Amino acid sequence: MKKYLLSLTFAIAVASASLAQRTPQASPGATIIQTVGITDFTVKYSRPAIKGRAVFADKSPIAPTGQLWRTGANQPTIFESTTDFTFGDKKVPAGKYVLFSIPEKAKWTVILNKNLNANTDVYKETEDVARIDAIPVSGESTESFEISFSDITDSTTLMNIAWGTVKVPVKLFLATQELTIASLDRAVQDKPEDVATLQSAAGYFLSKNIDLRKALSLADKAIGLKEGWSNLWIKAQILDKMGKASEALPIAQKALTVGAASPDGAYDFYKTQIAKGITDMQAKAPAKEVNSKSKKKKK
Repeated sequence: MKKYLLSLTFAIAVASASLAQRTPQASPGATIIQTVGITDFTVKYSRPAIKGRAVFADKSPIAPTGQLWRTGANQPTIFESTTDFTFGDKKVPAGKYVLFSIPEKAKWTVILNKNLNANTDVYKETEDVARIDAIPVSGESTESFEISFSDITDSTTLMNIAWGTVKVPVKLFLATQELTIASLDRAVQDKPEDVATLQSAAGYFLSKNIDLRKALSLADKAIGLKEGWSNLWIKAQILDKMGKASEALPIAQKALTVGAASPDGAYDFYKTQIAKGITDMQAKAPAKEVNSKSKKKKK
């Protein structure tokens, strides 16, 4: 009996401990991850609710104006970027930071601090990596505090701090093209004979219409290693963009033939685009040849 009671007591203690590990929070935690270009922004924070209280006011019990605020509740709000970025007008290295703010009526001070253990009681301005002004705007009423991203392009976004009827947009900027080129260069250097890597790099330069000679060299190398409809089509498009439709045309036609001989899901998706590309090249190529012959006759 004694042994049974001890076992029961132990079981109750374990169950209680398990239950105590997680209980509902008045300000539940949240994590938002937003990809911009090749960069991931992550914000980990807590979401307090207004519950009839005043926020961003002189005597607010939870978010008073003119005072350093943790920009959330419970634990410090953590902001992370996987690449270097510009926060407002301040350049910031990739990494994790604590997000603070000082709410005011006309403008907010929004802060990134490098001390991950910092809070409103343990904070040093000398540890700030960025300190910017942001202008609040009126928005739809938000009961629970929220951080979100909007107006996303491949190199810019707005991080929105919103609570009550106040929204504070913070501009974030990334040198995405430079970051992407550097990443592709490293990948090609690490895997110089990987067809997929070479095609990916050539395709990026093609899509941005930059450094087409380099793109052509990468496509040629990929074709030399393993010819396929996709790298042939990439080469044809590069030549076409370089104004060499006559050279591009037979390569595009070969891409269509190679793909039809060994079709896959990707080819089935792109074959209509390739066929249209061939038609466009045919329309351009004869005109250039006629012009070239006409010039020779005049000479």
